[in-house]
Amino acid sequence: MIKPQERFLSDNQGYFGPKENPLTEAHCNIWDWDQLRMIKVKRSAKVLPLEENQECLILAQFADHLSPQVRSITVDDDGLLTEVSMDPKEDDTLFVAYLPFLMIKALPQIDRLGPGVDLLSYEDESGTPERDEINILKALPSHPNIVPLDRVVLEDVESRVIGFATKYIPGGTLADPTNLNVPFRFEWLQQLTRLVDFLNPELGIMHQDIAPRNLLIDPDTNKILLFDFNWAVSRKELLLDSRDDGTGVVFTLYEIITNDTHFTSIPHWDQHINMVQSISEWTCNRELDSDVSKSRTFLNEWVARRNGDMERYINAPNRLTWPDLPTPPDHSVPFQLGNTRDGEPYMRTGVRSRRTAMKLGQCCSRWERPPRSRLLKTAKNELCI
Repeated sequence: MIKPQERFLSDNQGYFGPKENPLTEAHCNIWDWDQLRMIKVKRSAKVLPLEENQECLILAQFADHLSPQVRSITVDDDGLLTEVSMDPKEDDTLFVAYLPFLMIKALPQIDRLGPGVDLLSYEDESGTPERDEINILKALPSHPNIVPLDRVVLEDVESRVIGFATKYIPGGTLADPTNLNVPFRFEWLQQLTRLVDFLNPELGIMHQDIAPRNLLIDPDTNKILLFDFNWAVSRKELLLDSRDDGTGVVFTLYEIITNDTHFTSIPHWDQHINMVQSISEWTCNRELDSDVSKSRTFLNEWVARRNGDMERYINAPNRLTWPDLPTPPDHSVPFQLGNTRDGEPYMRTGVRSRRTAMKLGQCCSRWERPPRSRLLKTAKNELCI
């Protein structure tokens, strides 16, 4: 189940006038991870002040009750719903140009995963580090502390690559409140540090998002498992400030032991390892199988040994590599983006909105689905019949 505080993501805000003026009209696109669709919230800057990020709270009141055809909502100064729109022009969802799976000449083949299933190198729409995740997972050697790649997922119209699947590990992450009663083992810390020492200086992979929410415990082996290589990189130019894995391990252990999550609200570029290492006493709010002092001593010694590991990461002897990613063919199809001053159509290629791609007849995957609450209500009613 998606946590309520993680369900909505504010994509971007637009002000049609000075944002300091409370009467200025403001629009904000919000992504709903539950329904996998974008909804635009419209109202004055008084209701949607940029610094307060209130738009997600506003939409949360209405999201489960809106028709799937609704593209935008308008609220008054009290945040009450006054209008809904089904106009497709209100939909700013971007077109994701998934690559055809069978373009053998255009896409380098990395491996053959099984009968009739090949793994190809491809780039997603955003051009962000997520594009490398499937390549990293495939290239990683089998490891007892990594959730492995299981399947490549294709859509069923044109057999385009739309994602991948991994084995489901029950029990939830170490960040789940239901796991606070699970004693944290010292050996799990040892396993995590050994894994980081394997990824960074040996393979040249920086995970960049080590946190309790990305750690599982395998119920079969009772070993710690790392997943979500969404931000992982293998090149120096893609490294992000303060996202090195050593810092991630330190903040992770602090959060696990103390159950203090306030550092997660600090942007990663403002997080520094000394913020938690300089705290003289970590108040233990979780059952451990050893003293806090033992874990901290081990952690401090490990951090000290890692001094200079960035250079080792850059010069990793077994660095994982893969072919350069191709430009999606769909982006080569020209589309009209307004008119020139002379009234002539202004044509361009590249990224476009989903509604533009649909007008051009391009293959568009529709991910929208009913809210979970509606499905639960339907299932309950069926049981009562």
